Amino acid sequence: MEVIVMKSVFWLTAAWVLLFAWCGPKANRAPETSIPVKPGAVEKPKEGMVLSSPGFVNGGEIPKHFTGEGEDVSPELIWDVVPEGTKGFAIICSDPDAPVGTFIHWVIYNIPEATRRLAEGVPPDKELADGTRQGINGFRRIGYNGPKPPPGKPHRYFFRLYALDTVLNLEPGASAGKLQEAMAGHILGESELMGVYGR
Repeated sequence: MEVIVMKSVFWLTAAWVLLFAWCGPKANRAPETSIPVKPGAVEKPKEGMVLSSPGFVNGGEIPKHFTGEGEDVSPELIWDVVPEGTKGFAIICSDPDAPVGTFIHWVIYNIPEATRRLAEGVPPDKELADGTRQGINGFRRIGYNGPKPPPGKPHRYFFRLYALDTVLNLEPGASAGKLQEAMAGHILGESELMGVYGR
């Protein structure tokens, strides 16, 4: 009987020692699932290309100055975070709320790769000094013509910027449709700025 008691005490003690070793303080043990991470090894998410204008905020009202009821000049546009490999840019400004369907207000392309800004009031020339070309808009004119919707609910106007991996072989005076065809397979990134205007 005494031998059985001694064996029971032995095994009970051994069990307590093992339990303490496993569940006790872990200051000297590395976490089983921890993986060392070197400083700077975690890559931050990359942001997309950003298009903005000092003239109005995204989703805001377009000033009359930039419309067919004002001076009808193109707004200043600025962009950043350009995709690697960009060889040029294109912009299409359109109104999807027009009664006749999407109406084109501006077609401009082959903007040089180093450009990050279009100044206010781009002249209505087929080709600019830096090689930038402009197409024909819904008014059958070259260059920019701003919003001039019929009275009623305000319309939305989208300025869409495209970063391209090539200089387009497209003559001046192209339509938005021809530009979209030429850009197919060459778009590295896109961004848009939307403004509203109503009468």
